[in-house]
Amino acid sequence: MLASLSSTTSTSTILSSSRLPLGCPPSSRAWREYQSIAETIGAIQKGTTTPRSLLEDSLVQVEANKDLNAFISVRSSESLDADLQSLSSQEQARSDSQLLHGIPIAVKDNFCLEGTVSSAGSKLLADFVSPYSAHVCEKLKEHGALVVGKTNLDEFGMGSMGVHSYYGPAVHPSSPPEKKLSPGGSSSGSAVAVASGQVFGALGSDTGGSVRLPAAWCNIVGLKPSYGLCSRFGLIAYASSLDCPALFSRSVEDSARILSVVAGHDSRDSTSVNQAPINYLQTLLDTPLKDMKGVVVGIPVEYNVKELPEQSRKAWEEAIAYLESLGATVKSVSLPHTPQALAAYYVIAPSEASSNLARYDGLRYGLQESEPDDNTRTRYTRTRSDGFGKEVQKRILLGTHMLSNEAYEANYVQAMKIRRLVQQDFAKVFKEVDVLLTPTATTLPQPIDEVPENEYSNDVMTVPSSLAGIPAVSVPAKKYPGSGIQVITNRLEESLLFRVARDLETLGEP
Repeated sequence: MLASLSSTTSTSTILSSSRLPLGCPPSSRAWREYQSIAETIGAIQKGTTTPRSLLEDSLVQVEANKDLNAFISVRSSESLDADLQSLSSQEQARSDSQLLHGIPIAVKDNFCLEGTVSSAGSKLLADFVSPYSAHVCEKLKEHGALVVGKTNLDEFGMGSMGVHSYYGPAVHPSSPPEKKLSPGGSSSGSAVAVASGQVFGALGSDTGGSVRLPAAWCNIVGLKPSYGLCSRFGLIAYASSLDCPALFSRSVEDSARILSVVAGHDSRDSTSVNQAPINYLQTLLDTPLKDMKGVVVGIPVEYNVKELPEQSRKAWEEAIAYLESLGATVKSVSLPHTPQALAAYYVIAPSEASSNLARYDGLRYGLQESEPDDNTRTRYTRTRSDGFGKEVQKRILLGTHMLSNEAYEANYVQAMKIRRLVQQDFAKVFKEVDVLLTPTATTLPQPIDEVPENEYSNDVMTVPSSLAGIPAVSVPAKKYPGSGIQVITNRLEESLLFRVARDLETLGEP
């Protein structure tokens, strides 16, 4: 599978002539003045800015960047005013305990948010107003975040380029005028919103790389936590055993801060991890910077493929050398079932999708397409044919076939066996090393109107950790626009993940 990938190396030339060079701060006033969420909250506490001022600046940026199509909807002024009034009515000391006090945040439109349309990027749910909020959205509000709006995505999270949305594709903020580039997907809008300075951070969902790939292409930080660390309650399902609430941020420290907010046990999600809350931010701040002594870094040989763009290979090599210079021990390791992981994923995920999306029948909620003389079967067929896009229909058909009597044993069962072998590979290697370091992708940002036939192969570097349910983060390779470095740790080892990722952020700094 790895050997069949095609290389995309010409995009670096396109990016070098773009309107917004990757790694350069966008035009947002808040972005220029405050380099981190901590600095921004500090400014609020000192009175040099206010949540209202930050929100207004965010809304100005959303309007100014409408051509990027990052947002499907912006919350009503009444809802935003109510959130501001709630913040202002609290005692000043309350902002000390609220890790996101007054910070504008965006939410991917497959998370339910009470009183707002939650469409999952689909025509079928274009008018569905959620009566409740996802657990992670509840946690954002609890910690004083200002949710600006809902962001664009590949329909139901199915895609890796952000082009399979009922609302049209999101556009890479570094696209030159003559060539619109993909920001990656499926969490395309959230990535664009953060990369272009419209918000300080954003929620996405990561099923097989849907946060890490766009993070790499947009040169920001993208985190997929351990499966079950963040509740899936209120996340519109694609593949339930793989879906993870995930997040984008401008720095690793901001990522640790946001995860400290949204992680936690939720009895409404049977797969939610029941452990004592961890303040990942404080743990990170208590850890010395640029100190990798005692950390063993594994370099999987299976990720060193010939299709890797030269700039991504250089970024990987420089990251390895840098961690070694900080005191880390580096060793080569093997994850032998990595080449089969992508094929297994594209059996398991569509199979689960075909089951999850069966609920959209045109009878209970969502789009209802019917003629007066339609029977139930005809109405069901008409609604789903008109409501689902081509990519979703393709995956439903594929998944339905995989679960059929003819294909179940030969395909689905074999894919589940491969998944177990991938999990065992990681379990074995983490007895030898503490973290793994890989490229995030074998591709660079690609033109929106040139979706490759092998679009699925964009996920080849990110799918294995998704199958294993372990955490991974993509950190931007600042010297090489569009390339990311992926750090992977064992399950529930997010604190170590942040430690290594933060040190990688300092690569190239004095």
